[in-house]
Parts: sequence; C-alpha cells; structure tokens
Amino acid sequence: MHGGDRRRPEGSPDPHSAHGESWRAARLGTPPSHGWEPEPPPPTLSLPVTPPSRQGRDFSFDDCGRAFTCLPAEEPGAPAEALVCNLDSLLGTMTYRLCVGSPPGVWVCSTDMLLTVPSAPVIDWDGFQGVRVIAVPGSQAYARNHGVYLADEQGLVRDIIYKGTEAQIQQCAGPDGTVPLVCGVVFFSSDAAEQLLATHVIPPLDACTYLGLDSGAPPIQLSLFFDIVLCMAGAMTEEDFVKGGGDASVRSARSMLWTALRAFPLSMACISGASYDYMTTSASDHIRSLTLLPGSASHLHFCKTAHSHVDQPCLLEDGSSVTNCLLEGAVQLAASSVIQHCHLQGPVEIGPGCLLSGIARGSSLALQGCPLRDVILQGHHVQLRDLPCRVFTLTGCLDDWQSPAEEATYLNVPWAEFFRRTGIREGDLWDAEMPQRSRCLLNARLFPVLHACEALGLEDVLWLLAPAAVASERLARWRTAWRMSWQELMPCLDKAAELGARRALFFLQGQRKVQRVLLGRQDSSLLPLTRSAIHEGYHEAMLGTLDEVASTTGDAGIAARALACIADVLGCMARGEGGLRSGPAANREWALAFGHLESGDIAGGVRELAAERQKWMSRPALLVRAARHYEGAEQILIRQAVMSSCQFVTVGQAELPPLGHWVQVACPARLDLSGGWSDTPPITYEHGGAVVDVAVLVDGCRPIGARVRRIREPELRLVSFSGTPQSEAAVELVCRELEHLQDYFQPHAPGALLKAAFICTQVVQFPSQKPLWAQLMESFGGGFEVHTWSKLPHGSGLAGTSSILAGAVMASLYRAAGKSASTESLIHAVLHLEQRLTTGGGWQDQVGGLVPGIKIGRSKAQLPLRVEVEKIPVPNGFIQTLNDHLVLVYTGKTRLARNLLQDVVRNWYARLPSAVQNADALVSNAEECAQALRQGNLPLIGKCLDRYWQQKKCMAPGCEPLAVGRMMDALRPYSYGQCLAGAGGGGFLYILTKGPRQKEALHQILAKTEGLGNFSIHSIEVDMGGISVEVVGCNPKDGAQPRRDVAV
Repeated sequence: MHGGDRRRPEGSPDPHSAHGESWRAARLGTPPSHGWEPEPPPPTLSLPVTPPSRQGRDFSFDDCGRAFTCLPAEEPGAPAEALVCNLDSLLGTMTYRLCVGSPPGVWVCSTDMLLTVPSAPVIDWDGFQGVRVIAVPGSQAYARNHGVYLADEQGLVRDIIYKGTEAQIQQCAGPDGTVPLVCGVVFFSSDAAEQLLATHVIPPLDACTYLGLDSGAPPIQLSLFFDIVLCMAGAMTEEDFVKGGGDASVRSARSMLWTALRAFPLSMACISGASYDYMTTSASDHIRSLTLLPGSASHLHFCKTAHSHVDQPCLLEDGSSVTNCLLEGAVQLAASSVIQHCHLQGPVEIGPGCLLSGIARGSSLALQGCPLRDVILQGHHVQLRDLPCRVFTLTGCLDDWQSPAEEATYLNVPWAEFFRRTGIREGDLWDAEMPQRSRCLLNARLFPVLHACEALGLEDVLWLLAPAAVASERLARWRTAWRMSWQELMPCLDKAAELGARRALFFLQGQRKVQRVLLGRQDSSLLPLTRSAIHEGYHEAMLGTLDEVASTTGDAGIAARALACIADVLGCMARGEGGLRSGPAANREWALAFGHLESGDIAGGVRELAAERQKWMSRPALLVRAARHYEGAEQILIRQAVMSSCQFVTVGQAELPPLGHWVQVACPARLDLSGGWSDTPPITYEHGGAVVDVAVLVDGCRPIGARVRRIREPELRLVSFSGTPQSEAAVELVCRELEHLQDYFQPHAPGALLKAAFICTQVVQFPSQKPLWAQLMESFGGGFEVHTWSKLPHGSGLAGTSSILAGAVMASLYRAAGKSASTESLIHAVLHLEQRLTTGGGWQDQVGGLVPGIKIGRSKAQLPLRVEVEKIPVPNGFIQTLNDHLVLVYTGKTRLARNLLQDVVRNWYARLPSAVQNADALVSNAEECAQALRQGNLPLIGKCLDRYWQQKKCMAPGCEPLAVGRMMDALRPYSYGQCLAGAGGGGFLYILTKGPRQKEALHQILAKTEGLGNFSIHSIEVDMGGISVEVVGCNPKDGAQPRRDVAV
C-alpha cells in the first residue's frame, strides 16, 4: 500500500476498520422492512459487526453514530412510516441495486458514508472469482483525503492509495480524469468468504472476535481495506505487507491473512453514475450532505421537511433541512442550516451554517432572542452511573476537535479571543499538568453537567456566545457547575434514551400530522403512521388525537374520515386475526353512540364511541368487531353529508290522477363507459367525480319500471316482480300501520326500497304521531298500490334493481300523489333515498337511466353534493354506428358485491396512494372518453373502455372472475375495447366491436371457448327517449304491461 503514510497515525479514524462502523451482508434472505424498488432482489442478511461501545466514537453530530444518522427523506410507498437513517439507505442500495445479479458470496458494506448508486448498475459477473471491490468515480481533489484504487486494464487491483500524493493519484485516473474512490463496499465469493471466516478461530486472528477476547487474548484492530483486502492487491509483496503491520501481533495476523487470501484475485467494479460521501468530522461537510439534494441516481428523495410539523413553513429558506421536528410559532431557519429531533417554540431565529439536534420545547425558550449562526447546538441524554441527565454542547461550525488549542478555534474564533470575551481561563478547562500541545476542544471541560444548587439548562452553554457584559453574569455559575469534556461525555451517552426521545418526538409530530391531514383535507395516507404507532405502542395517543379531531371539527366529512382512521387503528391492532374487516355493525351496545350521530350530535357520538371502544380492546375478534362499528358510525356521517343534496330536490304540484288510474314509468338500463366509482360517496364530494353514461334498450325494451295507483283502502300494497321468464318471482306486502315501515333502512327487508320511497317523497310522514291510515285518508282519500319490475338478473351490473328502479318508483309516486319533479330533482332524490336505505350508492346509475342518450355527469369536491349533467353531442349518424358496434354478453356469473363498497370506501379514507391516483385517473379518463364520443372516434372510445376496466380492477381487486377473463381474452382481437358493467365481478360484459353487427360472430367465438359456462348475447341500442311517465287508466294497455321478454 502506498500513500503519504504507509500506516495511519495512532488514534486517527479508520473509515473502514473491522472495528469501525461496517456491516457484513451474507446471501441468506431478509430484505429491508420497507420501501424499495419492486424488482426481485437477491436475498441478503445484514449482520452488525461493530462493538456497541465504539459506534460513532469519532462522530459528534449524532449520538447514535453514522449508521443511525437520520436523513431528510420520506418514503411515501413504505408500508410503515419511519425515520430514514443512513443504514436504511445503505440496505436498500445493497439489497436492491448492488447485490442484484451477483453470485453466492458475502457482501461487506461500511456504514460511515452516504452512497448513491444507479437503479441498474453495470457489473459484469461473468467468470468472476475471488474478491471484488466496488468503487465510485470521484475527483482527484477529493481523493487527496481518501483512498483510491490503482487497477490495470483488466480491472484487477494493483494497489490501494490512501491520502496519496498528486502524482500517485494521477496514476489512478481514467480517461475522463476521475479516479476510482474506495467506497467501503466489498464482495467476497463463497470460496474467499469461507477461507476468510476459517481464520477467526486461529490465533492471533481470533483476537478480532469475542471468542478470542473471552479466551484472554489481547484485542487486535484490523482494517477491512488496509489489512484484509490489501493483501490481495497485485503489486503488494509479502514482505512489504507484513512489515506494514506495526506491532508484532498485527504483523503475525497479516502474515496469516497473506497465506489465507493471497491466492484470490482482487478485481474492481467502478460504478458509473454512483457517488460517495464519507461522513467526516467536519461540521460544514455534514451540514452540506443534509441540505444538498442527492443525485438523480439515488433511491431517496431529500425534502426540506421530513417527518416534521412546522407551523410556519414559509420561514424555512430553501436549502435548509428539518427532520423529525415539531416547530411551533415563528421558527426562522436560514439556508445551509439543519434542525433534527427538536421541539422548538418560536420566536426563534437560526442563521446559516447551524446544526441543532435534541432540543426539547422547554429548553427552546432559551433560544428566543438569541440568534444563532455557524454553530452546532446539541442536547444529549447522558447516564452517569444511575443518574440520567441532559447535557448540552455548543461548538462552532469551523472548529476542529483535535487541533491544539493554541492553533485552533472555539465557536469559530481563536481560543485567546474566546477567553478574553468570556473570562474563562485555560485552568478552567484543562488540568495544569496537561501538555500545551495536548490541549484541544475534544478534552476541554466546557459543558455543564450538574450543579449543586440549581438546575442546568440550555442557557448554561448559550452564554458562551454572549458579549462580555452578559458573559460576566454567567461565569460564576458556570465555574461552580460540574463540567465534562466531549471526550468524557461520549462513553456516557445513553443511546437507548436518545432513541426513545426521538421515537416520542416522531409520534408527537405524527399526532400533528394527523390533525394537519384531516383538517386540511389532504390526500395523504395515515395508514403507514398507524402501523408504526401500533408497533411502537403509541396507538392510544393516536386514538386520542383522532377522537379529538372527530369531536371538535364540526364538519361531518372530516369527522367521518377520522372515524374511518380509528377503524383502521383497531383493525391493525388485530394484526390479521379476528375475522374479516367487513361485516355487520348493529350491535346494541353501540346504539347509544349511533343515536347521537343520527341526531347530529357528533361530539357526543364520538365520546360515546370512545367509551364503548374501551370494552372491545382485549382481543383481536373484539377489535375487528369494534372496527366494523366505527365504519358503521362513519357511514352515518357519510349519509348526512350526502343528504345535503336534498336542497336540489324541487317538488311542484300537478293534477291528482283519478282514483284507480295507474301512473306507469319505464326506464332504460345504463352502461357506464368511464369514470364509475368517482361518483361514490365520499369520493364524489371529497375528490370530485365524472362519469360517462349511456341510456340503453336491452333487446329492444326498457327493462326497468314501476306503476302506482291510488286505492280506496287506507293501506300500502307493495308488489315487486323480479327475475327472468324462467325464474320469475313476486313479493307482495301490505302495510297498514306505521310500524310496518320501520325497517325501511334495512336493504334486505321485504319492500325496503318501496317503504323508503314513500318516506322520502313525503307521501307518508315517518315517524309521526298520526297513524298511517289517518295520513292516507286525510291527504289522498285512500292508500296506494305499487308494482315494480326489473327484467334484468340481479347482479347484472346494469343497475336494474337499485338506483334506476328507485328513480322509477319515486317518479311514479310523485305523479300519483299529484306532485311533479324534474329529472335533476329525481337524480338528487334517489341519492337521498339510497342514503336513507343505507345502501350508500353513488349517482351514476340514476344519471345513466333517467337522462336519455349519451351524457357525462359531474360533481365537484364540495358539499352540498350537487350533480350536474351535460349531454354529449355526437356526429350525425354516430348513434346508429354505436348501436351497430355495441354487443352485450351476459357472462353467467352473478356479480358478488356484498362488501365491495366497504372495501373501496375503506381504501379511499385510508388515502392509499393507489386509490388516490386511480380516482384522478377515473375522472381524467371520463373527460377523454367524452371527447372521443364528441369526435365519433370508435378506436379512442375503445381505449378508454379498456383503460376503464383496468381502473375498475385497481379500485376493486378481484372483480374479474377467471371465466370472464377467458371470455375477454377470446374477444379481444375483435374489439376496440370491452368492460364489465357496473362494479364488475360478473353480470354483463359490453364490447365495442371493430366490425358492425357482430352479435352472431361473437356467439360462435364464445361457443368454441372452453370454461365459460352459461352465457348469452343480447342486442343493445342507445335510448334517446329516457324515462317515460304516463297515466294509463284503470286497465293499462297491453303495451304498458310489465312484459318479461329478455331471454337470459
């Protein structure tokens, strides 16, 4: 080895010592816990080889050492939210970048550097054997204080130059002038690793392990590069290598290493585009590394504020960095300054060149009125035997720890000037017998630890910055305190307490994040923070914060999301046990809380929910059931938010039809061409929605309808027809008392939709002191008979049995009761009805079936919820073209959407990034589809359909049954695009064919496809008429009868 010194000076830091901050990685199989690229990595296991007492021994900027130095980065895609430390970054780089494609062996990586590597580094492993070092290109100027490799044209390492001369470094340069820097990463082939590991039980190398130490051997410190790797360098001779070892024990160890490893070739891979930054003891270098954005090759994205809450972010200048902090009030931070792990209360002014760490809120008061510039101010947790205490240190950005005081600075000024200003004498800091050249900042007893009479605080070091007039007041107190030097403090640092304080602050700012995200209606997911809080035991604090937001907001939408977040906390606490998240939520124990919410008392409801919750926390099954009831409570608030649309329902007066005369309504089905799910509450009023719908006739008829007539008897006769000619069913029900209507909000109760329609149209007042018969006789001179029908199979996806049917019922009821309502009013009235019915639907179905032709419905991200419909003009003749190219296939699979809506709403409230991005994509695709329809562009419409189906599958995974997938694959060559109607999962598939009138051709293709089961193909055409309402007399005409003429 060559360099300015063949051996490092005694006591100088070795960046790659075997006892330094390095980690060994073996190809065994535990990837990091979160957040890297998705390509399959080689399995790796990282094992620490650093004695705990020596971590960070020469690194003063983080009490937990270089490996656990926090970086100003966040990982939005990580399953759990956590601070990102240097070790996380290196594990990600090694596991998902450098290790990919390598043969079996052992990777070794130092943790005393910041390493950036491209996502796909080029490393040629063909024919590899022996040991390979990883290098990064760097400037020759940087190399003067670091190590570089001298390699031949074949990439074999000849020598390692450490702090070499200009000529030696130039010898290592490549054609572009850069040199291959030693970056602390080495790969040992399995043969080389076995040979190296075999030496750990042989003296004197056993003294590098605890086995040797426990056997009484004196410890030996060996360097990964200077001792282990260097012996394989081509230009090194055995004599030079062994002699360079210093004392006899190291020379003996080197001799053994030479014998064991010399036969292995040492090759180098210099990674183009990679960069390396050694974490030195220079404060300015450390601040620069935390305030400059990493290169584009990095997997990390540095940000100005990482895992922090800042009241006034405008006071943070660009080029500053805040990590794991809570900054309240006016905290001003200049460029080129860093704050980590601090809770500060403004007004505080921090100038450029500063690093603050570990300052708690109470201590930060001392900073008010004390502007800082070019200083390092840190709070430390110290354990003095059984006495824990807090100690503050203050140094200058330009200070050097080990330079003799007579040549060095403290607080960026010469020591002599510091002594004059403060009145401190050398005898206060160093013992008289200490040699002058040995006196330095490292061993100066500057920092107060304990005082006999008074509590010490941050002001007891800040006075060292004060002018002479102020300093004189503090000098006596400082002198009477027991003080320690940094050298004396380092062994006493309490890393467990420091990590505990960082964790507590992380979750304290996390609670502020919860408030900020919910009250600010931000599209940030709180689920990763929830998982972290539960894992670290901070779930009670998070639940308390969510309770506070829900009870004090006064906004039903915000409160509903807060309750959904509480459900997520409870669900995560069950840790995958206790049953399914979706399920019933009507246990009587929760009825009191639900009653408060139903009555509009959100604060009271949240209090009762929290009180009841405490009884359900003991085991997973109870936690999951409690989560379901919180989702039930959230649905109450969603219903109240959606029912704000009632103000857009206008009901006028019309002529009352004669007694016994039927009012008959027929409605088309609807196809959703794009945007579905964006109309679903709460997405529709929190994000905004847009859906393109087409009203359609199926096999030439309008398949959904209702008819109502007044009758003499003061009762309600409810008759519902459903099914197909092969399996027709009728449900008949007579209601004579108000009590017969009280189950209207239970969707599966007999006649629930019809009961809800009577109540929502206010034909019947419920609840009321007046009996049902009295209401009917007083207002209408008798009761009502209602018939409803749908000729489409249940679960078809064409909305045959839900929203459009509700619209038909309400339209016929209004008219039969002598009232009138516009189509816009009906759209919003159906929204109201479905909320009262507790089915929680959106608005696309009634827009599609009640408004004729092709249209796009939109809702803005606001309350009250209002749906606006725009009819889409298309080119002349395009309606017929669309009719010729649309084919409807019944897949034979009934759509099972039992818990589909709950899952979608849960993912939306969690603001999973995929759900938020998909909501954006649904709306933009709807607008693109509308434009394609205006142009009459069939291929572009088909692309929108295919894209829409992918979006549906993203929103509701599992909605494509295997048989449906086979069907779509078979039809794909003949279609511009295809999609399952509605939410998917089965029902009807509609295809936009490339050729016209392809019904028979498609039937033949599907008949030859295996594994499809029973399917049928139907004609479909755009209905330009829409809903029809007519009074047809006592005996309806044959054409007005509810015919069953759809063969499915």
